[in-house]
Amino acid sequence: MDMLINKANGLLTIEFNRLERKNAITAAMYQSMADALRDAESDTAVRAILIAGKPEIFTAGNDLDDFMKNSAPVPGVPAEARPVFQFMRALHGSTKPVIAAVAGAAIGIGTTMLMHCDLVYAADNAKFSVPFTQLGLCPEFASSLLLPQLAGYPRAAEKLLLGEAFGAQEAFEMGLLTKVLPAAELRAYAEQQAAKLVALPAASIRTTKALMKRPRIEAIEGAIAAENERFAAMLLAPEAKEAFTAFFEKRKPDFSKFD
Repeated sequence: MDMLINKANGLLTIEFNRLERKNAITAAMYQSMADALRDAESDTAVRAILIAGKPEIFTAGNDLDDFMKNSAPVPGVPAEARPVFQFMRALHGSTKPVIAAVAGAAIGIGTTMLMHCDLVYAADNAKFSVPFTQLGLCPEFASSLLLPQLAGYPRAAEKLLLGEAFGAQEAFEMGLLTKVLPAAELRAYAEQQAAKLVALPAASIRTTKALMKRPRIEAIEGAIAAENERFAAMLLAPEAKEAFTAFFEKRKPDFSKFD
């Protein structure tokens, strides 16, 4: 199974389990996560959510083979119906606390999704990147809003414009992470923190989270809509075609011919 989903002791655990493909995410995996988050929202027994990868890697982001097959617009079907949108909407809209435990690389949406979690714990071997410009694309799911809010414009601009990877300590200093831990301690610590949340009054946790998120909801929704419109157009543009072709041909893309 590419996703391991488990409920126990008040905690929903969602774990990437596709190590042979570096936990690259397919449409089916997004759908599984979206369904699990929606189910948790209505299940009073679930009081906290943990999203984790493997000790070697969190996720390499989208499975590009699967992404190219499932990213083309379908007449009459809004983009918001796609599994990735369902997942990110469910994550962004979750009223319950969401913890992420990140070891190894968190690429693309693997970093974006962390901006919508409440507590993000990372191993000291974690690496993050938002390489959208390298693919001829733009930021996604409000990362153009949230990363500058977290890190300040200059540092966010460096990460979003260049798309280069950065380590756990820098991510912590930027405000993306709650805490950095030795890799061997990560999962146990994240589960320990989740257990603390489970033991607290559920209504108090939900209300506190809602009050903290309230001032940003409208701005996040607006950013998602604006990014989606531009992302969809850029996905069909020559720059993205060159980037994806180069990726599959295992060569460096050449963007010099584009304005």
